[in-house]
Amino acid sequence: MAIKTFTTGEVLTASDTNTYLANSGLVYVTSTTVGTGVSSVTVSNCFSSTYDSYKIVYTGGTQSADSNIKMRLGSTTTGYYGAYIYAFYSGAGPNVAGDNNATEWTFAGGGASNSALVHVDIHNPFTAYRTRMTAHNVLYSTITGTYTAVLADSTSYTAFTIIPNGTLTGGTVTVYGYRKA
Repeated sequence: MAIKTFTTGEVLTASDTNTYLANSGLVYVTSTTVGTGVSSVTVSNCFSSTYDSYKIVYTGGTQSADSNIKMRLGSTTTGYYGAYIYAFYSGAGPNVAGDNNATEWTFAGGGASNSALVHVDIHNPFTAYRTRMTAHNVLYSTITGTYTAVLADSTSYTAFTIIPNGTLTGGTVTVYGYRKA
């Protein structure tokens, strides 16, 4: 789609507004409010053929343990692979950790008693291809890093679950779709 440049004094029509707002880059799909002391949060019916790639963000809450937050697609509990490259704020590192046919992606996010964060890009969860993901800025009180991963199957998923080490309290999990051209 061509980019339109509006000029001073030009009338912005309803058609232009609908076209250019509907064709934005990230499109809100759904959100879920996290309760108090929950051991997991499932977001259902969020992946579809409408988008191939998604951004998942959990912010505004806390985690009872100073640790990572995991993620699982649907009910699949095998075939998760990934590499986590991280460093301690004290300067030790870089370090690596990984998943080799794990039961979930181990490093989708992190948190502590003062905050928690999941910031994930996920690709092809609904299509019959391997699902790939990248978790940005996985952090908790002493560590930060990046995790890249794959789910080695060709299942079509419509839901995911985030799983803390401990419990989560408060905040919102929001899912956005990357608009197709």
